Amino acid sequence: MSNTANLVPFPLRKPGDSFPPKQYHDYRQREGLVWSTMPTGAKVWLITRYEDVRAVLTSPKISSNPAHAGFPSVGQTGGVPGQDQIPGWFVGVDPPDHDRFRKALIPEFTVRRIRQLRPAIQAVIDGRIDAMLAKGDSADLVADFVGPVPALVISALLGVPSVDGDFFESRIQDLVTLTSTDEQRDLATRQIMRYLARLIRVRQKRPGDDLISVMLASEAMTPVEVSGAAMLLLIAGQETTANNMALGMVTLLLNPKWIGDERAVEELLRYYSVADMVALRVAVEDVEIGGQLIRAGEGIVPLVAAANHDGTVFDRASEFDPDRSARHHVAFGYGVHQCLGQHLVRAEFDIAYRTLFERIPTMKLAQPVEDLPFKYDGLLFGLKALPVRW
Repeated sequence: MSNTANLVPFPLRKPGDSFPPKQYHDYRQREGLVWSTMPTGAKVWLITRYEDVRAVLTSPKISSNPAHAGFPSVGQTGGVPGQDQIPGWFVGVDPPDHDRFRKALIPEFTVRRIRQLRPAIQAVIDGRIDAMLAKGDSADLVADFVGPVPALVISALLGVPSVDGDFFESRIQDLVTLTSTDEQRDLATRQIMRYLARLIRVRQKRPGDDLISVMLASEAMTPVEVSGAAMLLLIAGQETTANNMALGMVTLLLNPKWIGDERAVEELLRYYSVADMVALRVAVEDVEIGGQLIRAGEGIVPLVAAANHDGTVFDRASEFDPDRSARHHVAFGYGVHQCLGQHLVRAEFDIAYRTLFERIPTMKLAQPVEDLPFKYDGLLFGLKALPVRW
């Protein structure tokens, strides 16, 4: 059993807490790693230093497969589903099986492919701004802009009709809210998978140029695996992007000199790192990380936001400063599981930030930052609402 001398409380967010949590800095100063108790009662290693996080995410002795004994879970809602639960959820699959999923999708997310998609992304963003302007001189950017934009973009890529956006949004919220019950989460999963199964049957008869048709044509996945992979892409493409984009809007409104500067996109990704606790892992062999022996079967939580605020790598890490070179951040993960859609996210952020403030240059926050409703109950940090006026 591992030494409990460094046992610390698990850093779940609480209303009023800063993000990333201030205790991350303390954890980084400790020798070795810190040992914590998750809400489920399981003990895990928290990884907070930049180099240690990268080492965990690239070690062949550490697995992302939840089928292994000791794999951690923040709770039922925050868990990584196994292939017996959602076949095709490929972030929970190790190489070499993981490679067949990724190889089928990589051509659809290259820099060149995303460059071709920019006009379509621009059209989605212009449409949402048109709708906001038509309503008057105020809006909730979460409900009216940063929620719909990534949802419409990823839905269009997958071939999901835009009219069904509300259906997916409500079910995804049940999946990413830590206070959801097991029953709510299971029902949402079943409903999404049923919808996607119907859509896949349609695409098998009438293929299109969408991602679902591409996955089916690759023959690398079974139809049920295509459903799981599509569900993963929907959630990752919608929820993580929307949360980071909303926080970015606030920061740019408070720091208007950086509006239109392409360097702000990379710094906002580093600064917020909303997918802080997503990359859960377990050791499948004894391995040493940061001078600490982690034994086979022990859970590991690489804290991405902690790594991206490591002052030994990013000078004045707690400050928002696009002047810094932030492209080596780990907001998209690292190694074989690095986010497949990172170029798409960058394009959405670049177009959204530039277009919104060009078309509505007088936009201001409608209430003080400290009064904004931040997400303290979600697997991902973000905002529940962002009222603005112009």
